[in-house]
Amino acid sequence: MDFNQIQELIRMVSKHKLSEFSLKEGDFKLVIRNQSASIEGASPVMVAAPQPVMTMPVAAPAPAAAPAPAPKAETPAAAPVSDDSKYVAIKSPMVGTFYRSGGPDKPPFVKIGDTVDAGTKVCIIEAMKLFNEIESEVKGKVVKILVEDASPVEYEQPLFLVEPA
Repeated sequence: MDFNQIQELIRMVSKHKLSEFSLKEGDFKLVIRNQSASIEGASPVMVAAPQPVMTMPVAAPAPAAAPAPAPKAETPAAAPVSDDSKYVAIKSPMVGTFYRSGGPDKPPFVKIGDTVDAGTKVCIIEAMKLFNEIESEVKGKVVKILVEDASPVEYEQPLFLVEPA
């Protein structure tokens, strides 16, 4: 199973709001748990590792249950409120490392104030030694860059805010 197939499975689990998905092919086992089905705003957790099939002796104790995830803390009422509702967020389609340019000596793909069209390359996300070009899905003006260069990003994390044209 390749990385793109795993990504597609993650999208489908999230889209259909499944709480858990398991797949086993020979020694390869993939388990995707979507915590957002129980906690709003959480991202799916992916665990993939080849595991040999093992049999347990009859007298073995049962494994301990995993603790339930802690409830999401509420945002304090004193937090400043910004009017970002009119902007569209370009979100990360995967977990990885965010890069604003194609290399350390190259200019960033987009800067604040730049106009982007649907399909314009806005950044690169490195995931599992693969460099994935991320394109804008909206046409408009980049008003805010939400992530520092070379920092880790999560699935569905907002990267840019765009004022739609």
